Amino acid sequence: MSPNAHITSHRKPRRPASQSWVVRTGVAGGVLSTLAVAGAGSASASADKPTEATMEMPAFNADLATSIAQSAVATQQTAVDYQVRAQVEEALDNAKTDAKKAKDEAERKAEAERKAKEKAEADEARASRGGERSALGTKSASADGESGTTAGSSKSSATGSAATLVDFLRAQVGKAYVMGSTGPSAYDCSGLVMAAYNQIGIDLPRVSQDQSTVGTQVSTSNLQVGDILYWGPAGSATHVAVYVGGGNFIGAQNPSKGVVEQPLSYSPPTGAVRVM
Repeated sequence: MSPNAHITSHRKPRRPASQSWVVRTGVAGGVLSTLAVAGAGSASASADKPTEATMEMPAFNADLATSIAQSAVATQQTAVDYQVRAQVEEALDNAKTDAKKAKDEAERKAEAERKAKEKAEADEARASRGGERSALGTKSASADGESGTTAGSSKSSATGSAATLVDFLRAQVGKAYVMGSTGPSAYDCSGLVMAAYNQIGIDLPRVSQDQSTVGTQVSTSNLQVGDILYWGPAGSATHVAVYVGGGNFIGAQNPSKGVVEQPLSYSPPTGAVRVM
């Protein structure tokens, strides 16, 4: 006999398996019925109340703001860069234009200086050739008397008043040409002719227009020492000089040459008058 046989057991008696399944089925059915009723009520409530739709808005945070600001700054900087580049290009174009103008002006001045130099050299060469011809003409000229009828007279052949006249004129060569002057340090063309004839006691009018009409008109192909040569119409002559023989004349030519002896070929005269 067990020592615990006299202790009364408080364990409930085990129900039969079939009865236990029926109870569980009933409980489950009640739960499902309850859920079904709750669901129907919920559906009815949803049908009676309109559904409210909502739309999510994107979050505008600090990173997005920073990105937009940086983009704006970059756009502005690009615009500034374009403007600066345009100004630089315009400045370069202006500089090129100014440089071209300066170059053209320098070339123009250089060309003008070159032409002026060439002209001066040509004038100097022509004057030199004239001097050489004058020297050769003097050496090769044939002698002629005071009243000779040819144009081959030279200083050595002139006598009397003609020699005195030529000696005075040659002593004035190299002096200055000054308008209105009659010597002794400077002359104009008619002032020299008048001063020369004063040496031999002949008074002449003061100006070239009047000097071209005194005495006797003679041909330039039949000159003698002392004849007055003139350029321009008789009575309206613009220049005068004196024939000194050997195919040469002496006159106060112009401000740049002064008093010079030159060959007739340098500037052939229009006519001549004889006063001796």
